Amino acid sequence: MKVLLVNGSPHPKGCTFTALNEVASALEKNGIETEMFRLGLKPVAGCRGCGICGDTGKCIVDDIVNTFIEKADGYDGFVFGSPVHYASGSGTITSFMDRVFYAAGAKMAFKPGAVVVSCRRAGSTAALDQLMKYLTINQMPVVTSQYWTMVHGAEAEEVLQDVEGLQTMRVLGNNMAWLLRCLEAGKAAGIALPEEEERAWTNFVR
Repeated sequence: MKVLLVNGSPHPKGCTFTALNEVASALEKNGIETEMFRLGLKPVAGCRGCGICGDTGKCIVDDIVNTFIEKADGYDGFVFGSPVHYASGSGTITSFMDRVFYAAGAKMAFKPGAVVVSCRRAGSTAALDQLMKYLTINQMPVVTSQYWTMVHGAEAEEVLQDVEGLQTMRVLGNNMAWLLRCLEAGKAAGIALPEEEERAWTNFVR
């Protein structure tokens, strides 16, 4: 089994990476393969709402979003990480997740997901709430920890001093590994995914 961890920070080895790396270490100790997926510094455009992805299965803007979409089928779980920018996820990861979940949410549905954020001081719970909504609208079992999944520090060295935050990341990794094993056992026992109803669309203005 494999988990893909998305680093939505502009810094390759900063606070968000440090948090995600702690989650990855716990997963690997439980025998789960991991890969870090960095969004990097190139601009990620916002969703155009053109709907072409509904026909093609990929975004009309061919960038790192489509790179992720091509990889998603090969993973059993996902962890999305971001720094806190003005009490929200970074602009990069927000645009990325808008487009990924619109174009290819089906590739992640029913797979465990988690969100982690890093902040200097505050805004973390608001950012978690924002980013968690992508998972909860997409039928993904949300993996939690013993506390809200955040770390504190202005630099990676300070995050390493956040003993409780790092423990929260390790518990998250252990919990995700446990849930992945449970899903694997359920599949082996013949438990099928829930039967899906045909989607109903109701507009508020008629």
